[in-house]
Amino acid sequence: MRTTTEPRLIPFITQREGEDAAPDNLIIVRHASGPRLYYADEDAKGRDRPLRGVLWARCGFNPMDEHGMPTGAPQWKFMHPYRQMLTMQAMRCQVCVEPSRTPLGFIFLAGPKDEDPTQTTIYTNQPPVCVKHARAAAALCPHLEKNPMVFLAQSAPLYGVHGTIYGLNARNEVHVVAQPDHALPFGHPNVSTLLASQLVRRLSSFRVLDMEELLQELTVRGT
Repeated sequence: MRTTTEPRLIPFITQREGEDAAPDNLIIVRHASGPRLYYADEDAKGRDRPLRGVLWARCGFNPMDEHGMPTGAPQWKFMHPYRQMLTMQAMRCQVCVEPSRTPLGFIFLAGPKDEDPTQTTIYTNQPPVCVKHARAAAALCPHLEKNPMVFLAQSAPLYGVHGTIYGLNARNEVHVVAQPDHALPFGHPNVSTLLASQLVRRLSSFRVLDMEELLQELTVRGT
């Protein structure tokens, strides 16, 4: 039985009710090098551009509980853009934020139909999971359908970002130009006018397993 002090298991990256997107106050400034997207009240300390100068989507933050986890009812279909970025950048477990490296490598999960396992390169926006929470993440995340494809990676370098590309219309107003269904690599010319919401890593040295195979291998390793 769960005690009154034991928190319900909700992944750290899951967006919560009350963590709403900030009001749209974007501007585009033309430079000699090309147009660049900004917030009209952009943070002077660079907190709106936490990684490689890319402008990041703003979202509210609920208070943390005594366990250091966000409060509020989970919005299971959404990842908080900043917490997703933080965990992916630091390669921390998306559930508990502890280091995710295991004796077998890094564990990345995908829905059973999300990826083609025959591909030599996989791009993922899902932060890794630790050994303790691999099965829990599979059970909690709706798109994993409790039967995830497991990518056991030896390395997962940063690749780029998902987000929305903006431009100027005929009235010189900022508007949405495109919402690509794929990640843009860092250095892509459109990244300068993109509002990022997810950080993406590239898997190119990995094995594909199912959850039971992963747990068996971890048991053999005594993990």
